[in-house]
Amino acid sequence: MNEQAPINAYLQSKVMSATPEELRLMLLDGSIRFAYQARAGIENSDHEQTYLGFSQCRDIVLELLNTIKPEHAPEISKQVSDLYSFMYAELVRCSSDRDIEGLDKIINLLEYERETWALLMEQLSSEKESLPAAQQGAYDQTQPNPQPLSIQA
Repeated sequence: MNEQAPINAYLQSKVMSATPEELRLMLLDGSIRFAYQARAGIENSDHEQTYLGFSQCRDIVLELLNTIKPEHAPEISKQVSDLYSFMYAELVRCSSDRDIEGLDKIINLLEYERETWALLMEQLSSEKESLPAAQQGAYDQTQPNPQPLSIQA
């Protein structure tokens, strides 16, 4: 039996049961993990590891960029879109230049974005929990229904 099968089944189950907010957090985690993989590849002169890390990280950043919904919060969406565009361009440059310092800056930005997103999720969760049970259902219905990975205000 394939050793990856239980891991893939677990991951598939986790993704299928995740909220849109959790999916976004998972993508941020993945982008960070792949950025570190690219960094390790550069340090170890492992060209395959470097290539795979950079390409996976770029793909995730591009996915995050392409799923921004500006109709929910145009100003914030523009700022986040600009940030992801910058990160994508820098990932392309760092990949071709094998620039660890530049990659470290992108990793810091991704980690900051992940921390910010996690704090927002905690805040929304605590706001929902502070409501009486009868209002929690109404709270869910009055909040924008985020699509996977969308930016909400």
